[in-house]
Amino acid sequence: MEPTPEHHQKIAKMSFASVYPMYVAKVEKKGRTVKELNQVIEWLTSFDEKKIKELIKENVTFDTFFSRASLNENVSLIKGMICGYRVEEIQNPLTKNVRYLDKLVDELAKGKSIDKILRK
Repeated sequence: MEPTPEHHQKIAKMSFASVYPMYVAKVEKKGRTVKELNQVIEWLTSFDEKKIKELIKENVTFDTFFSRASLNENVSLIKGMICGYRVEEIQNPLTKNVRYLDKLVDELAKGKSIDKILRK
């Protein structure tokens, strides 16, 4: 199943700053840390903690966030279901990248080890 064009547009316009606190709440609720969350984001995007804070302050959209990112070369190793979609089957590149991030955050919250999340 592929998300609709409207779904893709909604994701593109969503701000990273509005979603980041939800990521923090999700992982902290499960006993993980913001440091681990930022480590996962850095692995995916190459953005360190300082850059993540800048992007939040700048209130960038996911479109801008991922246009500035340098995705990890092992991103294609992220597989599975997230938000009702099989991430490896999503055709829209931006939606796929956002779902990769969602999947990594979900794995962190579910207690998966950092080494496994970072596909080491």
